[in-house]
Amino acid sequence: MTAIDIALEPDATMLQHAKDANARLLKSFAKGFPLDETHHPHITLLQQFVRTADLDKVYAAANAVLAEEKPTSWTLKAFKYYYIPSPPVGLAGIVVEPTDDLHRLQDEIIKAVEPYTVESGTPAAFFSEDGGRDIQDDLIEYVAHFVKIAAGEHFNPHVTIGVGTETYLNEMLAEPFDSFTFSANSASVYQLGTYGTARKELKALPLTP
Repeated sequence: MTAIDIALEPDATMLQHAKDANARLLKSFAKGFPLDETHHPHITLLQQFVRTADLDKVYAAANAVLAEEKPTSWTLKAFKYYYIPSPPVGLAGIVVEPTDDLHRLQDEIIKAVEPYTVESGTPAAFFSEDGGRDIQDDLIEYVAHFVKIAAGEHFNPHVTIGVGTETYLNEMLAEPFDSFTFSANSASVYQLGTYGTARKELKALPLTP
C-alpha cells in the first residue's frame, strides 16, 4: 500500500507567502519542518491509501479528470491561517476559499480513484527516513477517513506552512490576515510523509492551459 496525496501546486505568489510563514514558524519552533524540495507546498484534493500495484491506474484516473478541467484559469483566494491541534503543537496552514470549481474537482478525483483505494494502512505506506517512527497514528487515521472528514462539506482547501506551538499559532491567528489571490500552476501525486507532508513526488500531472 502507498499513502498518496493528489494535489494542486500553487503559483509563485502563494509559494512566497507559504515560505515566509514557514520561516517564521521555524524561528519560533526549530523542531518543525522547512518547506523545501521534499516538503512541497500544495493544496490537497485527496489523501488515500491505494494499492501500490495500482499506482499507474491512479495516475491515469487523475489525469483523465484533470484533462477535463482548467485549474490554471481559476482565481483562488487565501484568506486566513488555521491549524490542526496536536498539543502542545499544531500543524498550520493558509486557508483557501472553497469554490464550486474546487469542490467539483475534488468530487471527480475521489470518484476516479475510489476503485484503487484500501480502507487503511500502516506506517510502511508512507515516505519515511526514520523507519516509520515519524508517522503519527492520527495521520494514519486521517488518511484512512479523509473522504468522510475532509471532503464535500468538510473540504478545507489549504496550503500547509509548518508546525508551531499552540501558543504561538494562537498569536498568529489573532493577527490581521491580508487576503490575496493566486492560481494553481501544476498538479502531482505525492507519497505522504510525517505530518501529512508531500514528501516524494510519484507523478507529475499535466494541467490544461
